[in-house]
Amino acid sequence: MRWLIFLGVFVSLHAQNKQLLYGFKDVPQQILLNPGAQVDHRGYIGVPLLSHIHFNAGITGFSAFDVFADDGKDFNQKIRDVVYKMDAKDFFGFNQQLEFFSAGLSLQTSLDKFVYISFGMYQESDLFSYFPEDLAILAYEGNHNNLNRRFDLGQLNVSAEVLSVFHLGINKKINSKWTVGLRGKIYSSIAQASSTENNGSFRTVQGADNSLNHIFDLDIKLQTSGLSFLEEPNANEGLAILKKRLLFGGNLGLGIDLGFTYQPSPEWTIDASLQDIGFINYSKDVKNYALEGYLEYDGIQALFPEVVTDQTAQDYWDEVSTVFDELFEIDSTTTAYTKWRPIKLNSSVSYNFGKKTDQECNCLDKSDPTFQNRVGAHLFAMKRPNHLQWALSAFYYRKFFKGLQFKTTYTVDAYSFTNVGLGMSAAVGAVQFYIMADNLLDYQNLAKSQSVSLQLGFNYIFKNNEN
Repeated sequence: MRWLIFLGVFVSLHAQNKQLLYGFKDVPQQILLNPGAQVDHRGYIGVPLLSHIHFNAGITGFSAFDVFADDGKDFNQKIRDVVYKMDAKDFFGFNQQLEFFSAGLSLQTSLDKFVYISFGMYQESDLFSYFPEDLAILAYEGNHNNLNRRFDLGQLNVSAEVLSVFHLGINKKINSKWTVGLRGKIYSSIAQASSTENNGSFRTVQGADNSLNHIFDLDIKLQTSGLSFLEEPNANEGLAILKKRLLFGGNLGLGIDLGFTYQPSPEWTIDASLQDIGFINYSKDVKNYALEGYLEYDGIQALFPEVVTDQTAQDYWDEVSTVFDELFEIDSTTTAYTKWRPIKLNSSVSYNFGKKTDQECNCLDKSDPTFQNRVGAHLFAMKRPNHLQWALSAFYYRKFFKGLQFKTTYTVDAYSFTNVGLGMSAAVGAVQFYIMADNLLDYQNLAKSQSVSLQLGFNYIFKNNEN
């Protein structure tokens, strides 16, 4: 049972901050984070399925090292320490992106003005959950030893989704100082489940004749869509359903990204963007569940018994489930619902220096072609159900020569105060490869890391000075 509690905390590993990619002008995918970013190439074609691979996971409150370290401590005691170390403000999550295809093309309108069109499609998986402190303690200790304690059921807050995104963006350089951009998106949700607006409590008090009085005040909801493929007896049929939803066959939604870059001088740059201002309407394959009402139940036994060493997780939950099936009736509906996408903010200010004197002429972009170094600060924020997830980074960018650039970051966020990241872009001819990773200081022992992030991809880039 202790394993179940731990896995429930750990497998739900999340942050979508891409501080290494943001503003990395040599990588075409940076325009997905800011549609108004400066562009220094005529166009590009991403290598299908390899142009952008992204993985990001994080957890606050503990690390795997706290549980699995070979330090002689009792494993069950470690799990207990983790449960009591975390609170309801801790969170964990996971985000993954795979770009199927992407491309961009610059259309020059004058010497200093041009329009850049980009488009593509990617798949994204997202999981986010707060740590349900009271529920974890209830499952671990049981309620027999917690008489009169009110367990807050509203701490249950979790959401998960797999979707595909089709996008088309326009980036316009107005003059030497201003660049603005807009990106439209069509979301196609493949599968979704969320339980984020819960309320209620559970409490046990001493009753008459040594009985226990269990008091439930419930308002628990679960919304799901697209999960019927799990019930398909034939795996191929389930896979066919998923493929259909990937290409506009799922629950659809619309969204936009907005962004700008302002360069008051060749040295200074200010930029910002808002991503995923949009929604998805869930009307297909919808199943909603609700558990509502007030109930007092008298019994001799505790509804949530304390975990015993020789009890399996299946035995424990079978015992609890049997009691709940006798007490409650879960309402189910197929009512459509709408969810807003989590809005993300990126903003940075940077200073260019180290002018190169033998730089070849770049007739499309004279704003920043000759500087070899850039330093700055980057702010990321993301709307979550109960809080604003944020990160602040300082960065240094260095262009060593035409085909090799590096960017390093130092990030402070909810996961760590010592997050050092490194990104590299290398090109051989028109073929470019990039790779970026966070938390390099923890790579000596990844088990101690509370967040990990990796991005990589291949592109074919048409440079400005090519004919």
